[in-house]
Amino acid sequence: MMALIWQIIGGTLGIFLAVRFVPGVDLEIILGESSFFGVEFTEKWQILFLVGAILGLINFFIKPILDKITSPLKIITLGLSSLILNMFLIWILDILFLELQIAGLIPLFFTTIIIWLISSLLGLRR
Repeated sequence: MMALIWQIIGGTLGIFLAVRFVPGVDLEIILGESSFFGVEFTEKWQILFLVGAILGLINFFIKPILDKITSPLKIITLGLSSLILNMFLIWILDILFLELQIAGLIPLFFTTIIIWLISSLLGLRR
């Protein structure tokens, strides 16, 4: 249970730092459209926490399965496919949330690196 909470904290902190420091990454409230299961979001921190929580849940539940599936590819590419898998998961997050805008591959790459560094510092890497 604590590992899931740390994943959510790491995802939220990673998205916050990416929005703050990576040009091309933006998180904005869309008036009248920023809602999740009928709950209207009016503040930027609310959508930031939701995006970070969903990223934490994806990293906790889905990523280990994808890591097992792609382990032969990781061996062949010497671990580079792990970076591509992480970029793919953050790109899916960008598609799911209209409020999160990542403009291009370079901001997506740096966002992935920031989230990876935060996860490493929190000891969440598996």
